Amino acid sequence: MRGLTTAYLAGQCHGKLIGVDQPITGIFNILKDAKKGDAVIRHWIDEAGVKIASSKGVSCVVTQDARNSALDIAQKLNIPLILTEKIELANAFAISWALETFAPNSLRIVVTGTNGKSTTTHMIYTILQEAGYITHTNTDSESEFNTLIDPMVAKQIAEFKDMEAVALEVSEVQGWEDRNMKDHARLMTRAIQPQVVVLTNVALDHIGLVNTIEEASKEISGVLDGFRGDFVVLNHDDPVIRDMQQLVPPEAQVTFYGSHTDVEYQEPGIFYQGTLLIPSEDLPFKSPHFIQNTLAAVSTALALNINPNIIKKAVKSYQPLKRRFSILNTTPLIIDDFAHNPDGIRATINSAAQMTSKKLHLVCAIRGSRGTSLNQLNAQAVADAIKGIDYNLILTSSQDVVNNANWVKPLEKKLFIEVLHKEGINYLHCETLSESLEKALKSTKKEDTILLIGAQGMDPAASILKDMINQ
Repeated sequence: MRGLTTAYLAGQCHGKLIGVDQPITGIFNILKDAKKGDAVIRHWIDEAGVKIASSKGVSCVVTQDARNSALDIAQKLNIPLILTEKIELANAFAISWALETFAPNSLRIVVTGTNGKSTTTHMIYTILQEAGYITHTNTDSESEFNTLIDPMVAKQIAEFKDMEAVALEVSEVQGWEDRNMKDHARLMTRAIQPQVVVLTNVALDHIGLVNTIEEASKEISGVLDGFRGDFVVLNHDDPVIRDMQQLVPPEAQVTFYGSHTDVEYQEPGIFYQGTLLIPSEDLPFKSPHFIQNTLAAVSTALALNINPNIIKKAVKSYQPLKRRFSILNTTPLIIDDFAHNPDGIRATINSAAQMTSKKLHLVCAIRGSRGTSLNQLNAQAVADAIKGIDYNLILTSSQDVVNNANWVKPLEKKLFIEVLHKEGINYLHCETLSESLEKALKSTKKEDTILLIGAQGMDPAASILKDMINQ
């Protein structure tokens, strides 16, 4: 690692080195893929993990939680262990080091916000690829290492050959019930040092980590603190994002997208400075919230002076990420979407309702182990969105597909349902995802629409439905 040592790494992540100071000769890696000389970053490690690290010949292990006898075993096996109170500091350094070592002259783009990060990032990546850049992203159809709280992105950058550009999604906030990673977006963006920052919107998602729009806004706007790049791309239709122009350093150029800007959507398609750039029939998405993502990607590409014809070609051929308003079936129409927070739920239901002239069958996976507040807000969003339409609401706890980390707790289910009762919303609850999908299929006529929404509890729905439909 070009002069990098365990003692220096310990200093960079505010950690305590237990063991010898020695050179780190490999890359930053995850334990499973580690090779001789690598530095392994792992949120927690036990004695079994230390033994695996030793057998692989790693230079050191950085961890926030050395469990059981991990520390004693590390000392016996002469594996340097770095104990840090904030594992995100280690991962931020790893990303910074990987970029400066393997892609020092790369074009770097960071996308953050509450909703739309993944699609916007992946579409920017697609446009850059079409423009001839050898590009890497942490958001694709196979894997989404968008949290940056493990060393996977640093590992991928180190293993990537001849990289010319990166489009990286940065989660606006990270942590879990008893551990809030404050300033996550700011920390990771400073590590990446992008030339372009794209901000999508501000809404509530990670309740418990941020509990108000003001808190969410503060976390998201942190990416502008110390920004030394060239362009900041802002959503003009989100008033909170729009006001962030005041935080942009004077040497950076602000580019807006959305209504009454140079890049906006009107009924015929996406316009650039009053001229039709991409006709509606060439857009990969027809729903308003996904059109916003397309506007963000197009605006970013135009700011980078990419040829409009290349942008048009890339957008027209774009293949959406999984579970982003994906059409699983046409008769009946079945739409699958990752909507999992209040704003996303409202927007997705509204878009699906516009696409059906008959009944909308909504299958909603309750979010497990995310606390009561978010589930109450999600339930309210469902209730608000389906009022006034012909609907059939089916809730599921997805007990047949989720793990302990996503298990729906009794109180989460109870409070979700209480909101529906209060709003006079009729529903059916199924403990398993399979049962909920089966009931939706049986009650649906060919002119109806089925909409699947939710996060982990709805992820396997497409494969389950495929087997049911083909029976």
